[in-house]
Amino acid sequence: MNLTVPQLLRDRALADPDGIALIVHDSARLTYHQWHERSLALANGLLARGVTSGDRVGLVFGAADWTDYAVAFCGVLAAGAVAVPLSDRLAPDDLRLMLAGCRATGIVHATGHTADLAVPEAGWSATVDRLSAETSYEKADLAAPEPGDLAQILYTSGTTGRPKGVSATHANLTYGCGSGRRPFAHSRHLVHAFPIGTNAGQTMLINALDARPAVVTLPRFTPGRFASLIESYRAGTVFLVPAMAIELINARVAERHDLSSVLLLGSAAAPLPSAVAQALTTAFPSATIANYYTSTEAAPAQTIMMFDPERPGSVGRAIAGGRVRIATATGEPLARGETGEVWMRSPAVPRAYYGDPGSETFRDGWVRMGDLGYLDADGYLYLVDREGDVVKSGAFKVSTIHVEEVVHRHPAVIEAAAFGVPHPVLGSVVTVALATSEPLAPEELRIFLKDRLAPHELPAHVVTVGALPRNAGGKVDKKALRRTMGSV
Repeated sequence: MNLTVPQLLRDRALADPDGIALIVHDSARLTYHQWHERSLALANGLLARGVTSGDRVGLVFGAADWTDYAVAFCGVLAAGAVAVPLSDRLAPDDLRLMLAGCRATGIVHATGHTADLAVPEAGWSATVDRLSAETSYEKADLAAPEPGDLAQILYTSGTTGRPKGVSATHANLTYGCGSGRRPFAHSRHLVHAFPIGTNAGQTMLINALDARPAVVTLPRFTPGRFASLIESYRAGTVFLVPAMAIELINARVAERHDLSSVLLLGSAAAPLPSAVAQALTTAFPSATIANYYTSTEAAPAQTIMMFDPERPGSVGRAIAGGRVRIATATGEPLARGETGEVWMRSPAVPRAYYGDPGSETFRDGWVRMGDLGYLDADGYLYLVDREGDVVKSGAFKVSTIHVEEVVHRHPAVIEAAAFGVPHPVLGSVVTVALATSEPLAPEELRIFLKDRLAPHELPAHVVTVGALPRNAGGKVDKKALRRTMGSV
């Protein structure tokens, strides 16, 4: 069934007008009727501003603004325009770069946002309330978008280079929706803390439109607040990133909060170390721990792995009509057990880089993930590393994911990141940056790792930091770590 996002919202508002779609804890909540009516009002305000079908409109909001953001997103799409979600935590220069890159014609932003958002192509900026007040939704004739029309441009995290705008149609965003089966039917509330402007955040927005539970978030993540939110709403479903999971575990929130209502805990955006997954099973005693693997480019294709101690390093198998394969750089398939590039195929209309339809990332419906990995005999996917993160040390290639997995087993390690730094003889050597719960000497860590890693995998340098640098999506910023070590 091919739907548009405005159709999805309209149908839900008709079926469940007083149902709660979104809650920002202690701040705001939004019913489906309110969401629909306010989006139509905003859409007509956009038309009054001269927005036409296919125009790109930047949306600059923060975590406290999820309800207004949801109204703005659906309002832009109801006007036939294209939404460009952007976090208000981005640096002003990055905001301007992204808005200029997609040639945005205007900006809808959160109330109180004072940053200078002006770029030559963006002729106006306004809040949700101001746009909605400029005209009534009864005064304009909205031209409904088609499922194949462009709906969204979402910028990548830029972990391997300059962020790129990934375009998605309505049919891509609504794939699997509207079937009558409400996802996460075991829950009345779904709690998450994903940022606006990320693929994970957009997935939560579509869940708010189509899934059974009300989607609950909070203005700012802290372990205590997040655990309190789960407890107070008796949430049945929780989504987070590994960095948040690590914070929850080390804050020992399970000792102060009842988290037994959670039946599904999903982790996304980065590999979940098995030691962390194991600790989550203790903190959330009723929950199945699931690791989700996808990318902004590949969605809605994904693999899901229900935590299995027998397969601690796997990110699972493809689901819901998607496919995964291991291939060469030119796309030639490799046999089971062989390491190569990970490719995924979406069951929906594929995405593309905006303004760059010929990119080598997308080929014949397949998406090049930028990761190296292999499939076992049962079709389970194992990631070896990001292509750009593999450390080439002498004659060996070292997987930083494997090094991180083993380092996380040390009881004093809170979080760790492995990366390569230049070496005059070997080309590069492994360096590990870590945050610890107690002092941990580099030599003590090397002794712990000696029988767990091969000699060429052992870190030549160990650096203790207060916390690992992360981007807005929760991924470790290894470029920043390399700069800290004096490497470009």
